[in-house]
Amino acid sequence: MREFIFFSNQARTTGNFDTKNLMNAGRMDIAVHVLIHAFFISHKLREDTKLHLVFNGPPDPPKHIMIFPQGRKTTGNITISKKDVANLIRKMLFKYKPGRKIIVEEGYEIEKKSLFKIVDEMLDEGKNIYVLDAKGEDIRSIKIDKNPIFILGDSSGFSSKELKKIKTKATPVSVGNMTYFASQVVMLVNNELDRRGI
Repeated sequence: MREFIFFSNQARTTGNFDTKNLMNAGRMDIAVHVLIHAFFISHKLREDTKLHLVFNGPPDPPKHIMIFPQGRKTTGNITISKKDVANLIRKMLFKYKPGRKIIVEEGYEIEKKSLFKIVDEMLDEGKNIYVLDAKGEDIRSIKIDKNPIFILGDSSGFSSKELKKIKTKATPVSVGNMTYFASQVVMLVNNELDRRGI
């Protein structure tokens, strides 16, 4: 099992956004592309991947969306269309109920939980966490334990305070000297893990 935590300080935290104008929904387009690159490979979904979307934008932060298709052989309720993926995220945000974790359907959950609360819970479970950081060690030269979790941010990244705090909890890793889109980083990490058979 591999997991990704995508964090955005600007993504909308309610479903009232226009799926035809995702850039104006706190760059929800980035979250859509991350989801596509996290799960989709030729003709099927990855069976070993869980994605956490943590949105910290207006009007009701934070929101934690967890997507885990649980080994379905087909794309189930996710299709590769950007519009359909955006509608899935929108639907999940609309399903949120204060004070509860809502299981929208099997493998699709939403709750109000911060990035650091999620990370602390994962650390308590003994999980191995890495954060994507340009100053981190090259991912090709580090040891990656089984069941890794990778944290990455959107185009605005983390504040210096947030990143400093994350680095006390996660190992900084880099995918190279170039600056890539968040979704491309997910694809590069997936490729590295595929090559290693993790």
